[in-house]
Amino acid sequence: MYRYSTENILSYPVTTGSKEDCIARIIQWVEDGAKGKYFVCANPHSLEMARNDMIFEEAIKKADLITPDGVGIVIASKLLGGCIKERITGSDIFLEVSAVLNKKSNYTYFFLGSTEENLQTIKDKMKVDFPNIKVAGAYSPPFKPEFTTEENRIMVETINRAKPDVLWVGMTAPKQEKWIYKHKDQLEVKFIGAIGAVFDFYTGNVKRSHPIFQNFGLEWLPRLMREPGRLWRRNFISNPSFLLRAIRSGFHNKLRQD
Repeated sequence: MYRYSTENILSYPVTTGSKEDCIARIIQWVEDGAKGKYFVCANPHSLEMARNDMIFEEAIKKADLITPDGVGIVIASKLLGGCIKERITGSDIFLEVSAVLNKKSNYTYFFLGSTEENLQTIKDKMKVDFPNIKVAGAYSPPFKPEFTTEENRIMVETINRAKPDVLWVGMTAPKQEKWIYKHKDQLEVKFIGAIGAVFDFYTGNVKRSHPIFQNFGLEWLPRLMREPGRLWRRNFISNPSFLLRAIRSGFHNKLRQD
């Protein structure tokens, strides 16, 4: 039986359950025919971004499952006296959910995001890795900060025509979380996952860091070395700012208890 419990990480209800708990919960949603359940990954950078974006903040807080994706979340939990013990990444969720549904058969996916070429590679890999899961459709949206009303309508209608059980959205944060939050009630799907870079990880367009780095909470380091221009702000501004807020919050909690 999976765990429902969460803990407050700077006002965000992040799950304290294990990866297995999260997978079990998602699988039950899919099997029970839920509608519009969605999960997001919480990391220090996204929670810092959300401080200046009310819709992004609400999209995270209203998610049915928030996983601790980032060693900074695990550290914050310790600073705040919590019990989160491990990172649970978008890759973990995608691969483990797919492995379980592949054994059960007759489930369908839709992939929203990325490029046409990358989506085709995903389709080809799915046939090999998870042959019992049917890819009901895929759609590459325009590469732009905001979609028009017509573009959103086309995406929703395209997904609903395909009638997938699971919708995976890979448009990076905060665009993907906000899009899911705004349109989940229009979508005829059971479960939606905001998994960002996982589309590129899965196809090999972007290499995940070696498991040694992952196990020690240093997955960010090789990626920073490969893409310093894109990731320096995340690692040298957002992460320290987030941890400083966690330290202050933990200190204030301790003072109140004393």
